[in-house]
Amino acid sequence: MDEIPHPSTPQMASPTYRLASLDQDFIMGPSMRGVRFLLEFAKADEALRTWGVVSTIVVFGSARVGEEGSDAHRRWYAAAREFGGIASRLGGAHLSARKERHNVICTGGGPGIMEAANRGAADVGAPSIGLNITLPHEQYPNPYTTPELTFRFHYFAMRKMHLAMRANALVVFPGGFGTLDELFEVLTLRQTDKSPPIPIVLFDEGYWRSVINFDALVAAGMVKAADLALFRFAETPQAVWDCLVDGGLKPHAEPDWEAPPADPQDHA
Repeated sequence: MDEIPHPSTPQMASPTYRLASLDQDFIMGPSMRGVRFLLEFAKADEALRTWGVVSTIVVFGSARVGEEGSDAHRRWYAAAREFGGIASRLGGAHLSARKERHNVICTGGGPGIMEAANRGAADVGAPSIGLNITLPHEQYPNPYTTPELTFRFHYFAMRKMHLAMRANALVVFPGGFGTLDELFEVLTLRQTDKSPPIPIVLFDEGYWRSVINFDALVAAGMVKAADLALFRFAETPQAVWDCLVDGGLKPHAEPDWEAPPADPQDHA
């Protein structure tokens, strides 16, 4: 009978002998980039399905806004928090009798406006989603996302896909480069009919018109006047919700039971 090679043999010590699924050097190599894309898609998709998440309301906005700071920052933070509560209470984020959750608040998972929207959901006992991204200066999840619905991505593209693919609506609070990037990503998808029609609401018209001259884009022939109908403005959290409903968002009644337990399979 042949002897089983000792683990210290050169053959078994070679990286090529490792199981492919356990070989980090291989998995993280350039040839496996497509596999890593698939893993980032599948992991979040499976967890969201387990929690019964059918659709989301995506909230964008600056990570630099907080409860402390300028009057404008405090107002934007408070409004995002209040909206997160309204949308979670009326939208259907609690688990229904059909084991479904609708219009669940979904953010980038970080601080600022993202934290505020997730916090609003937590205020009414609803789950919410945080899609974090690995950055050179590490972004840490805010404490209000549901732990089992808190994810971390390496690829911006896959993170954007998860932000967009279940979205029933988009609400954009004031922000900088990242917020603009995400806003125009979704506007482009809508303009080109690459995504279904969804209501898009920008909070604080004065801010948005001060940083983007939408009318100049039309005057220069860069977009059609009709493209500006892809979004609306609102000045209060309730007005944001009303705009979403006017734009086709379907509310879902609150469940018949009390506060949601931690287990996603239980009534919530």
